[in-house]
Amino acid sequence: MSAHKRKNPQNVQSLFNTIQDILISIKPKLAEHPLPDSTSLVNELRKIASLAESSAQFRSRANKDWLPLADVLDREGVHLWNLSGQLPRESDDDVPPLFAALRLAGFRLIEAGLVSKPPIETLIHVLQLASKAAASLLEIGRNDEAASVLTCAAKYEEDLKIIDDAKGSHQQAKSRAVVMYYVSRIEAAWSEGNSGIMDFMLQKILGNEQQLSLLSSQDRFRVASKLLEIGKSSLRAAQNDVSPQESTRSSESVKWLQSAFSIIERSDDSELAGVAVLKRSILRSLARAYFVSSADNPDHLNRAEATLNELISSLDASFDRWSPEYQQLRWMRIAILKRRKAAESPLLEAFKSIIDHMSYSSEENITDILQELRTLSHYHDLVTAVHHHALQTGLDAERNPDFLHIDRILLSLVFHCSRQTHQRAMRDIGATLKMLSEADFKLSKVPVMACLSLLWQFGDRQYTGKHWSEAADWFLTGTHSVFDGLPASSKAKCCRKAALCYIHQQDYAKVSAVLQRCDHDEAATHYVMLLTAVKQGLEDEAIRATRAMARCPDFDRNMLLLATQLAHESDMKTLLLSILEELLQTVNMRVNDEFQSEALTLIRCIIRLVVKLLGEPGAKRQFLVSTLLKHFHAAITLIDSMRTQGRAIAVTKDISWLWRTAYNCAVQGCSEWENTEDEVADLFDIARLLLTDYSDLLLTDLDPAAFVHLVNAFFASVAGKVFAIRPRLHATGSISAGEVQALVERIISCKDCIRQVLADKKLTNAEDVQRAHAFIYILHVFDAEVFCAQKKWTSLLRTIEEATQSEASALDTLEAIADLVWAEKDCPTEVLFAALEAILHASLDRLSFSVSKFSRWLRAICTIMLSRNTPTDRTKSFGYVEQAVAVIEEHSAAGDENDIYPVDERLWLLGTAYNTGIECLHASQIDEAKRWFESCTIICRHVPNGEAHAEKISDTYTQLLAHYAPGNPTSNRIVPVVPL
Repeated sequence: MSAHKRKNPQNVQSLFNTIQDILISIKPKLAEHPLPDSTSLVNELRKIASLAESSAQFRSRANKDWLPLADVLDREGVHLWNLSGQLPRESDDDVPPLFAALRLAGFRLIEAGLVSKPPIETLIHVLQLASKAAASLLEIGRNDEAASVLTCAAKYEEDLKIIDDAKGSHQQAKSRAVVMYYVSRIEAAWSEGNSGIMDFMLQKILGNEQQLSLLSSQDRFRVASKLLEIGKSSLRAAQNDVSPQESTRSSESVKWLQSAFSIIERSDDSELAGVAVLKRSILRSLARAYFVSSADNPDHLNRAEATLNELISSLDASFDRWSPEYQQLRWMRIAILKRRKAAESPLLEAFKSIIDHMSYSSEENITDILQELRTLSHYHDLVTAVHHHALQTGLDAERNPDFLHIDRILLSLVFHCSRQTHQRAMRDIGATLKMLSEADFKLSKVPVMACLSLLWQFGDRQYTGKHWSEAADWFLTGTHSVFDGLPASSKAKCCRKAALCYIHQQDYAKVSAVLQRCDHDEAATHYVMLLTAVKQGLEDEAIRATRAMARCPDFDRNMLLLATQLAHESDMKTLLLSILEELLQTVNMRVNDEFQSEALTLIRCIIRLVVKLLGEPGAKRQFLVSTLLKHFHAAITLIDSMRTQGRAIAVTKDISWLWRTAYNCAVQGCSEWENTEDEVADLFDIARLLLTDYSDLLLTDLDPAAFVHLVNAFFASVAGKVFAIRPRLHATGSISAGEVQALVERIISCKDCIRQVLADKKLTNAEDVQRAHAFIYILHVFDAEVFCAQKKWTSLLRTIEEATQSEASALDTLEAIADLVWAEKDCPTEVLFAALEAILHASLDRLSFSVSKFSRWLRAICTIMLSRNTPTDRTKSFGYVEQAVAVIEEHSAAGDENDIYPVDERLWLLGTAYNTGIECLHASQIDEAKRWFESCTIICRHVPNGEAHAEKISDTYTQLLAHYAPGNPTSNRIVPVVPL
């Protein structure tokens, strides 16, 4: 013991000197700015703290050597402590360790400088320093050093308990120091995870009501802040932890937060700045803690709601109620209400509070609202009401001058309404659109398109389910004025979709009303009209719709393809015809040659359809025949174009089908169609033209039967034209010279064609050859008929001459020509004579004629020639009379009346010959008169009472001869008469 005492002064001084040396070395460094390397400073300060702590053994001994040193250490400790307050703590990460080291060293030096029994003021001061030093060490994680400091502080806290303060003047300072010490102990235990110590210290704080009451507002603020920090930390741990400890931690957080609020509640908001904010922060965390722990303690849910209601009511009245932090509280109220399955009314008020305090400029705010509403879709009225409130607020020009995110809210509402009953959905959407309309709000193009797409999607869903009326309502919603941001075509599309629904519903009145709202310049509108007409069986209206559709600017030929299928399924052949014609027109409008084959195929389809229609009862024949001709002509034009391009060989089969169809239609027209001579003639001509094209394109020889059809078609074409034009031929001014000339040229072409076929021996059947010749003879008659009607006598003479040069069957031709000429009163004699002469020659040459007709033709020609009274004509006449006599003699015994020379004609011959002979005698043409009288004598053999006539003629002839030949030596001689 004595040895230790001897060393004591030396040890104390040595320890002091060491501390002083270190202080001397670091003070200049601490004065530098910026600070040098803080690591070395921290290490030096820790050495000082350690040395100062070890010097505590000398403090208990009241020796005079230590006392002067203690004062120095105390001063140095205060100096270091004050230096810690001068550090810029936020400027560098190295500052907090230095700050803690300064405070630790300062505390230890001050502690070393304490007297053995310090007064109460000193104890309070040192306890406060210990608490602060421990707090700074805890901040940098020096938990062991902090625990060492707090262990020392515990002795000072015990000393304060037993120290006498009779006057109580230090009670407030004492309470402050002790409570802050407890807080430091709680913080240290928290860092170590020692909940027992934490609870014990918390109880010591809360258990002494007098002690708490003595705290200042600032002290209570600090204590509550620290308890809030611990409670929030525990709450975060509970929220992030999925282990069974989660419920324990959430309950712990409630305890700490309740304690924090109980402490700060003692302070008035006006006493210290930040108290109100701290209270709100504690309540916010407490409400969250109640909510988190409500899973294990249902009562906490009500507490959470009550806490939030109290907090929010105070927030709504504050100037910073728009703070995002406060919005979180409002969202928490939503979560609480949802968890306790509250009624719609409080939920609606909670949502309104959020909407009323949110900024529309933030897309995140809108997203949060809409996402939350999706979780409440079973609250139909609530979700709708929240959407309406959000829209109403968003339409406030002051709140949302740019009307941001209105489209998103509207889309969300429409989507929500799609899950409701149809009646409720239409009611809610209608009210929403009315709200927007009354605010004169118009959506831009992109949102409009999005809304319409959504409406169409829901309408299509109803349409697929065959809920026609509901689908129509969805589609018609898209026609609201709010959606006018897109062109009228979008609104028309909505109307058309609705019209399709009404068509399925067979409510055609609504269909008509809806389509009236559409732009009639759109092809799709007319297609729906077409569909409506077809469904009602109104074929004429369907045809009009088809034609209107094809003339729209946005017409697509695919529409006609759909219409074709529609007409086919409904068995509307006339409509199908109209559709095919429009389709053909679209093909013809394309300049690409590749579509020519397609056009020809369409023409074939049209012609086939027209032929079917012609065969139906009650068919509109005139219209159909006209249509048939039009498309045949179109086919010819198209084929000519393809021939020019050298591409017609690819459509040879089409041409073959076309000419056969035209020919068959013409044949059918001959027997079944009335008053269609001209059209039938055109069909035959078309068949002829197509057959000619087919023959030219065919690489092999044409079938002989085809030449028969060619001849028949050409002749029938000409015949039909003659029949058609005949009523106008004899009417002055009713037919033009051009028409007549065209007809004549056609007749000539037909004759040339037939002759060429005959010359090339294309007809192998004798009957066909004979018929071809007959066609030529008839064509001569047609020529004669035209020339007679047009008084073209020169041309008629050429025709007669041409007919005369024809072969055997020309007799009928000449008969017909003679009949025509004979009927023409204006016909010149030479023309009539030529005709009659030709027929007489033909009759005599071919020995195939009617004797009765021959007698009349001979009478006519003889009358003409004798009327001219020229020697030549009389000579010719005498020859014809002789031919007549020969015919009479040849056919006198025939049984058929037509083969017997008529008696009256015989008598006419007798009289004419007799009178002509007398005239010749008067003209002193004795030889000629003699021949005539001789003929009379012969004719008398074949007339009734012929002998008497012969005797009379003989007497008369004798007398006249004697009379006209005086002085003739033979004048008294009787001229011998041929015996009867």
